[in-house]
Amino acid sequence: MKASSSFRRIFAMRSSVLSLLLLAALHPAPLQARDYEFDGSMSEETLRSYLSRSMTLMYLLTGGGDFDDNLRMLKSTGVKFAGRAVHNWGREQGGEPALPKRLEEAKAKAAKIHAQDPDLILQACIFEIVSKDIDQLAVPAWAFEALGMPVEERNFRFDEIRYANGRFLDQWGKGTCVPDVSRPETKLWFHYLAASYIDIGCEAIHFGQAELMNGNDPDLVHWSEVVERARAHAKKKARRHFLVCDAHVPHGGLVKDGKLLYDFHSFPLRIEEIPEKPREAQLRIGYKDALYGRSKGGITPSGWTCEHLPYLVEFDNYGRSNKPGEAGQGVHWVWGWDEITWFSQQPESARNEWLGYAWDWVRKNDPAGYVQMPGMRCLAGATDKRRWYSINRPSPATPEGSNQEDKIRDIWKADE
Repeated sequence: MKASSSFRRIFAMRSSVLSLLLLAALHPAPLQARDYEFDGSMSEETLRSYLSRSMTLMYLLTGGGDFDDNLRMLKSTGVKFAGRAVHNWGREQGGEPALPKRLEEAKAKAAKIHAQDPDLILQACIFEIVSKDIDQLAVPAWAFEALGMPVEERNFRFDEIRYANGRFLDQWGKGTCVPDVSRPETKLWFHYLAASYIDIGCEAIHFGQAELMNGNDPDLVHWSEVVERARAHAKKKARRHFLVCDAHVPHGGLVKDGKLLYDFHSFPLRIEEIPEKPREAQLRIGYKDALYGRSKGGITPSGWTCEHLPYLVEFDNYGRSNKPGEAGQGVHWVWGWDEITWFSQQPESARNEWLGYAWDWVRKNDPAGYVQMPGMRCLAGATDKRRWYSINRPSPATPEGSNQEDKIRDIWKADE
């Protein structure tokens, strides 16, 4: 009797353990809750939380689509990091309206967004372009003071921002240049932009193709100065006393003395067309200069160390080839288009399927990487003649919405 009773107890205990193991396998413990709180620095967990809910929202603060409908979409999908929400691509004074006025309008919209979601980070951009329009834009006294330069009444100077040897002059059209980050006037311009963006409510800055601008800065002395000055301004003026910085990093990142220059890295998805399958494309480790597996590590600006810095990959826009819609056009074309235009030309069901595929592929193939979802972006050479892509549901407010917001919400919901 005792042996039989002991056997039954042992059997029952083992059955209970097996049942618990089976239950755990079928219903795994939830991931650690996402954390969107920070002040003065940002932990790896918080950074990853934001990157996992990131979306490209080009011109969100300066006229990209219907603002009220975009505000609704932000809440519907659960966006926490709004990429490219405000930026300037040349035409510093000749745009409609001029840059100072655009900043005023952006500040009002940023306030409405943060009233709805105080946790949401708005990203501004400082790109690899300056135009001669800058000669018409006055330098404010506070910009001179921030750099310890004598205050004077004058405008910014295009000829003192470009490379003195003429490199990259007219790179983006007549009267444009790639700035040389080593020049004092470039630093003055970059700080004016960075401080202005922080003051309107932005807590992140993307520094574009930083490696185009450091031809005279091989040791990153000047770039470090620019970024640290922006961080110092954020320490005093930003909503949570911290600035999240990144840039496109074709060589895996910028590291100085073991310290990472940026808080995270970013790069295009680098989508590879599949010639034998019309209009289809895929992601692949090792394809051209794709970032997968190559993000450099080191000591982050917040003080924690990583082997590979977390990064975003985005649907990039850069124009179209001479034969849009055709394979084999070279460079980085996807069926003759840039990445976002190729994506926009797929049927709705294919777009939804590819978003799920891209999200899963990146997360499985490189734990450091996250897909920045396509929210709003300009198009080039689309067969349907559209010049703008928006994920919003089609409605009177957004009649040409591409209807991906529900899919993105579902992908993120499943990720929780």
